[in-house]
Amino acid sequence: MNPLRHDFIKACLRTSESPPPQTFSYLDIGCGGGIFASSAARLPNTSTVTAIDPTELVIQVAQAQQRSDPGISAPKLKYLNSAIEEVPVPQSESGKVDIITLFEVLEHIDNPSHFLDLAAPHLKKGGWIVGSTISRSPLAYVTTKLIAEAPFIGIVPPGTHDWNKYINPAQLQRYFSMQGQNIWGDFKTQGVIYVPALGWKLVNNSETFGNYFFGVQKLT
Repeated sequence: MNPLRHDFIKACLRTSESPPPQTFSYLDIGCGGGIFASSAARLPNTSTVTAIDPTELVIQVAQAQQRSDPGISAPKLKYLNSAIEEVPVPQSESGKVDIITLFEVLEHIDNPSHFLDLAAPHLKKGGWIVGSTISRSPLAYVTTKLIAEAPFIGIVPPGTHDWNKYINPAQLQRYFSMQGQNIWGDFKTQGVIYVPALGWKLVNNSETFGNYFFGVQKLT
């Protein structure tokens, strides 16, 4: 899915209300083992990547991978074993980031509205929140719970997902629209489906029954 993440970010940036900056700073929340963070750090138009995760083990995995590649050494890429609640909000606009990424995070959060309230202040005016999550649909339950978590054949451990925490695009869009007029721009989505033997593929209009990307620009 990682190349599709970058493609979706580029698609969002092309629709920015004002010309995007020449280089981008990232805050990757819930970075896991650093798959996205390390790939973003390798891009020539990336200035810095701060990647955080509250699970110590995955941060250790990410840092081990970082040590094997001088091209993504600090300060360009920095890993923190931290939750977003523990990261100080920059006092100046220049200290904030251009892009916040939330890939496969919201479906594991008990209170996504509160979580987004904590993340948004780290974003510059004109910046983007971009992420991916899962719609709460019967098909998603079958694919992520009954198949992906099936004993012996599943690809993730049982209990990884909680279907009740899945968020439909309309629910997520409602959160941003309720923040006030002209604070957030148009809410963008793109469905993405795993095709056996072919990998992840963009599938238009599949947002309501499976995995999807979302992006929204902070206007003020």
